[in-house]
Amino acid sequence: MKYLFHAVADRRQDEIWDYTVERWGEEQAIRYIVGLHEAIAQAAERNIVWRKPIHPELSGIYFIRYENHYVFFRELPNKVIGVINILHENMDLPSRLEDDLE
Repeated sequence: MKYLFHAVADRRQDEIWDYTVERWGEEQAIRYIVGLHEAIAQAAERNIVWRKPIHPELSGIYFIRYENHYVFFRELPNKVIGVINILHENMDLPSRLEDDLE
């Protein structure tokens, strides 16, 4: 299985990179982003349990957790997952996800 990033998720990844470089340096940012991609790849291969958000308007959306972030995605045709968003655990997850899906 493969994975693709939607525009919002790609921007979030850039924000995570920038924040981590600024706060802890480029070496840590590389480790974090590489680990994030490894976790997403494991999810794409179904080596990590997919969870469903408890929100009626988010049917067909799943998530995994990687360290301090939640990765939200959909299953696409041809065994591909589409990463919709990556949100930090301290964010208002339901409203941020809902806003970004509009």
